[in-house]
Formats: sequence, structure tokens, C-alpha cells
Amino acid sequence: MPVRGPRLRIVRRFGTQLPGLTRKDATKRPNPPGQHGPSTRRKKTSEYRRLLLEKQKVRFNYGVTERQLRNILAVASRRAGRTGDNVLTLLESRLDNIVFRLGFAATIPAARQLVSHGHVRVNGRRLDRPSAQLRSGDIVMLSPGARNIPAVVAQVETGPEVRLPSFLALDLDDKFTGRVLSEPMASDVPFEINANSIVEYYAR
Repeated sequence: MPVRGPRLRIVRRFGTQLPGLTRKDATKRPNPPGQHGPSTRRKKTSEYRRLLLEKQKVRFNYGVTERQLRNILAVASRRAGRTGDNVLTLLESRLDNIVFRLGFAATIPAARQLVSHGHVRVNGRRLDRPSAQLRSGDIVMLSPGARNIPAVVAQVETGPEVRLPSFLALDLDDKFTGRVLSEPMASDVPFEINANSIVEYYAR
């Protein structure tokens, strides 16, 4: 789902940093868009709006469409455990997200472009489907062509934009290669989110 318009406005709307969407943060302008400073008026947030905002945070951070998120929820509901946590596990297991979390791209949209252009190898084979679900033991590496792209090299040298999660590891000998060590957990999500709100939103 390509995001149209300024991404910082989206971050300001939610009041939460979304590292997968943009490297920019709203610390200098923390107020919602269209507001010229902190408001002294108390705005009551309806239950529907609260659930909607939590759901939208996930959509914008991971760049998934409404249909994709509904499909992920359907898969999550058939798995053992809490459905909300399963949704986050499936989102964190997406190839485009893992390329981002390994530090091969600055954002998930940038990672999705790398994948779509055939610059990513999984277990030695080219995989150009950003939504592909990776499993424990999968090896992710950048193609020889990607290793010669200045922007990619600079990003790899910089390293992951957020802390490398425990379910991933970078190769000590090849900085363009990483491995999935285990299944992600809800606690690996790099921003504040109430997973149960996503389930409650679709259960209305």
C-alpha cells in the first residue's frame, strides 16, 4: 500500500513513531496535523476511533492494504495462541519487514522496492514477493547487484534503524547477509501497539 502525502503528518496523527514508515520523528512537532500548538481542550476519543487508530498504525507501519490485513487476521485466528499477537508475528515475519529490520533498507517501503526488483535472495534463491512469510532458519542476503548500489551500501554500513530484534542475526563475515533465528513475538514490534484492539476492530 503506497503511502501518499507527507509521512511525518501520519506519524503526528498517531502520536507514535512508526519506524517502518519513515525515519523522521515528530519530537519537534508532536501535535496532530492542523494544530498550531498544544491544545488545552480535552477531546474525548470514542471507542471506535481508539480501535481504528490502533489498526491504522499497523497498516501504515507495515504498508499493508485493508484486504491484506483482513487475510492476515484470518490466518492468525486459525493459529494457536492469542489472535492479536499472531497478527503481529505474521507481520514481523514478512520478507519486506525482515529486510528492513536487518538494516538492508531504511524503511519498509524501501525494503519492498529491493525485494520487488529482485535484489533479495532467500536460502540462495531470488524471492521477489514482499509479503512472503519467512521461517526460522531462513537465510536472507542481498544480490551482487544490490551490493553495488551506493544507497544500499550506505544503509548497510549505517546498520538497522531500530534495535536488531532477537529473532534475527546478521552474519559476522558478510554484512549483507542475515538469518531468521526464531519466530517473532509481539514484543519484537518496534512501536507501541495494542494487538487486541486490531481484533476488536474487526469483530465489531
